[in-house]
Amino acid sequence: MSAIDAFLSKAEGSTVLVVGDVMVDAYLWGRVDRISPEAPVPVVQVTHRSARLGGAANVALNAKALGAKAIIVSVAGDDENADRVERLLAEQELTPDGLVRSPLRRTTVKTRVISAQQHVVRVDEEQEDDLSATDERALLDRIALILRNDRPGVIVLEDYNKGVLTAGVIEGIVAMARAQGIPVAVDPKKKNFLAYRGVTLFKPNLKELREGLKMDIDPTDDMSLDRAVRQLEERLGNAISLVTLSEHGAFVHDARGGQRIAAHKRKIIDVSGAGDTVIAVAALALAQGLAPAVIAALSNLAGGLVCEEVGVAPIDRERFRSECERLRLLA
Repeated sequence: MSAIDAFLSKAEGSTVLVVGDVMVDAYLWGRVDRISPEAPVPVVQVTHRSARLGGAANVALNAKALGAKAIIVSVAGDDENADRVERLLAEQELTPDGLVRSPLRRTTVKTRVISAQQHVVRVDEEQEDDLSATDERALLDRIALILRNDRPGVIVLEDYNKGVLTAGVIEGIVAMARAQGIPVAVDPKKKNFLAYRGVTLFKPNLKELREGLKMDIDPTDDMSLDRAVRQLEERLGNAISLVTLSEHGAFVHDARGGQRIAAHKRKIIDVSGAGDTVIAVAALALAQGLAPAVIAALSNLAGGLVCEEVGVAPIDRERFRSECERLRLLA
């Protein structure tokens, strides 16, 4: 068995718990033939519609695509769009048991209008304020139940700044994970950037790292990146930092030092959801105890692959396997 086949085989026996902001990624597909006489905007003739799970749910879909059992936990509204989320979960054979409904919330829907593989406009329906104390408690109780029943090998905190991952929720999850010896991987956003103290792997992109630390960072200079992640680790106490750098690849750092992972040349069509793929693959590798450089190499490759697809789409398992073989990533 090759090393990548061994990785995928172990992934099939793992459980990933994903906590964060779940949403619906809706699409209107069509063509543009003219400009509106009412305003200088294109008129899109819609040919069909589609909808997919998005946000934190896309992390779960990526983990599932690689063979893992994925459980998504989030808070949604008590509305028709939450019904839509549950239907999409059922279609993907994901359990709805982690979805907490709240009459105080609005389920997030992002609608993208696309013509000729180009985004024309995006319309967002969402709520961004933090969960109420009642909803925080309900979410943490649901997580505690799932930890007891399903014993995941890794927890992913996927933050889209929609209010689910509050400082209190983050602290509660990290405490439960530490008590049970479960590694925690984080895909952060600006709002609670420095609230993720004590996690195992922290994966900001360059913009998030700059804004979170309020410092200038040169993505082409390893010393600049090293200084930044050392400051990050001093403040968070995280074991591994994985910074995604778009065309500059990725930079991974732990107590033994840092290393740059080069980007692979790709025909970039759409970067939507790439971060979800990166954190999903990184979490599966983290659960297997792989070295930080290997975690970074696998997740960096996976993120690049999904950028060649239109819209938010999970990683293709066979393509990922064959690319790992071709590039000898685990050789």
